[in-house]
Amino acid sequence: MQNDYAIRDYRPADWTAVEALWVATGMGGSYRGDTPEVVQRTIAGGGRLLVMERRDTGAVVGTAWLTHDYRRSYLHHFGILPAYQGKKLANDLMAATLAAAKEMGYQCKLEVHRQNTPAVTLYRKNGFQYLGDYDVYIIRDL
Repeated sequence: MQNDYAIRDYRPADWTAVEALWVATGMGGSYRGDTPEVVQRTIAGGGRLLVMERRDTGAVVGTAWLTHDYRRSYLHHFGILPAYQGKKLANDLMAATLAAAKEMGYQCKLEVHRQNTPAVTLYRKNGFQYLGDYDVYIIRDL
């Protein structure tokens, strides 16, 4: 791992920076139901939210959120702030994420936009396999 960065578990004080990263990368935020309460609930249920931060400033530059359903772990909101992309930080974050997923003991599944070539390349390089041509549906306000 690059010495200028550390990867650690989420703390509630991180919320503002985490949500700002998710919004800046188009991954989510409170407007999509990603709230501090939801994060805490998933952590209490055995999930993890990894935070990559700069060692010198403590600025949050990346996240990887793992949840599970007791059969599979799900990787959500894996991303690096745009200003820090292209520095190979995603490789370090992915290694830590896969180690955390392995500790959970479940298969690991994710969703990614087909057009997000850098992410697809990273996921494939790390062993993720395409499952097929699924359509994904959701009800956000049930």
